Amino acid sequence: MSPSSSSSAQEAREIIAARLAELRREAELTGHELALRCGWSPAKSSRIERAKTPPSASDIRAWCRATGFEEQTEDLVAANRQADQMYVHWKKLHRHGMRRAQEEVVPLYQKTRRFRIYCSNVMPGILQTEPYAAGLLSAIATFQGTPDDSANAAASRRARSRVLHEGDHRFAFLLEETVLRYRIADDEALAGQLGYLLTVISLPNVSLGVIPFTAPRRVWPLEAFYLFDARQVSVETLTAAVNVTAPSEVATYAKAFSELSHIAVYGTAARTLISEAINSLG
Repeated sequence: MSPSSSSSAQEAREIIAARLAELRREAELTGHELALRCGWSPAKSSRIERAKTPPSASDIRAWCRATGFEEQTEDLVAANRQADQMYVHWKKLHRHGMRRAQEEVVPLYQKTRRFRIYCSNVMPGILQTEPYAAGLLSAIATFQGTPDDSANAAASRRARSRVLHEGDHRFAFLLEETVLRYRIADDEALAGQLGYLLTVISLPNVSLGVIPFTAPRRVWPLEAFYLFDARQVSVETLTAAVNVTAPSEVATYAKAFSELSHIAVYGTAARTLISEAINSLG
């Protein structure tokens, strides 16, 4: 994961660590004395204060009890939980299969009015046909060594996509041309997926741009990211989903999306690239 993707989570952890260190100092305890009261090694106290080891909820409760600041406990536990949610390992998220992961984001999708979605590797989940999604999700399960419930997960992913047609939602998609060409599924599934793009591009609430191979780059290809209104960004890396909520970082992703949108093609030009990708399947 790139430093830019993880910075919000790390910053949140560092703030919690600094607050715990402050409580220890206010209690006039050394790290060794705190460790004795908590029943763990001095090295653990040091790692927590340096944000090297994220504390558990029970660690925070023990720390607050040892320093005499038990009234701080619940706020710190809540802040710690939020920091943990910023960075979610795919293997942890998919440990019982992928269907649940598709369903858990439905409330976020339903309340979002403006979606800005950039993808450089695979079709955005919200645009995936069921056969394409099943092929992709099966490959992910195999790579991660997690349960393969790709058929059910693909059906849930398609059900989640109802927001394209229901409610007051606007969508702006930016796809690198590579997304149209990668053989994520078999030729029949890919042809169906690309054909579906030609249908979606005509929806009145959808803007779909394709960034051609030959476009002069104002911004280099990035990891896939989803902007939900102006309040949250979900960034997809190989090992984790990173949820960014810091306003300055959300603004940076919005700027990147705007810059990328200027080098994309739309309408007839985008349809031509999609049709060429379909024809290349033979």
